[in-house]
Amino acid sequence: MTNIETTCDDFLGGRINLNQPAKGYRVTSDSVFLAATINPQNNQRVLDMGAGSGAILCCLWERIKDKSTNVTLHGVEMQKDLMDLAIKNASQFSNNIIKYFEGDIFANDIELEPNSYHHVISNPPYYDKGSVTTSPYQTKALAHGKAMDDLKVWIERSVRILRPKGYITLVHRADRLDDILTALNDKCGSVIVYPLYSKQGDNANRVIIRAQKGAKGLLSLKSGLIVHKSDGEYSDEAENILRHAHGLYITK
Repeated sequence: MTNIETTCDDFLGGRINLNQPAKGYRVTSDSVFLAATINPQNNQRVLDMGAGSGAILCCLWERIKDKSTNVTLHGVEMQKDLMDLAIKNASQFSNNIIKYFEGDIFANDIELEPNSYHHVISNPPYYDKGSVTTSPYQTKALAHGKAMDDLKVWIERSVRILRPKGYITLVHRADRLDDILTALNDKCGSVIVYPLYSKQGDNANRVIIRAQKGAKGLLSLKSGLIVHKSDGEYSDEAENILRHAHGLYITK
């Protein structure tokens, strides 16, 4: 049972409901966009590293549940309150398809076998330690890197859990792209960088990065997604992803 105040909010046009902290770290469109990029094949295993309240796997399963079989969906979260919410959110699906494990990525106490997942997905901490004012809400402070600021370690341990030729897919701030590429360089290749632009003409403030473990292919920079029209409404493509559970095909 969680000890924090929560709200229950609709996502994917009301297809799913997610319990999340009323204050502090709350689910953003980043998680929905990231979930929309994953298309696991039958019998594949997917891990959400740093799962929070479980938005990514819930959005993913809602989109693929009618066309995928024998998919394994796991998540790791260090904060028990958030993991409790993730478990509660996963319970809306009758088949118990999504399972969560408590573990601290930085303490290296995650009891998962190396080379065991086809996809590792993550929305890692966004800020360096000390770069932003500390949030009074623990969940937000941790998610923004006050206690988990080493992006390199986060990525390296995510890659370690990937199977050879498996894929790591991240969403992060565009100004951390160089750090992410550096962290991926030794173990991964065939990198795709897919920018997310708030509006036409803006610089990208988020990027989705996908890389393949053990691959040797070159980096590919895609045209990306414009999230909002000039009037502030969602673009048609963003609307289809956020409201209608469409996929986001970042390889095109």
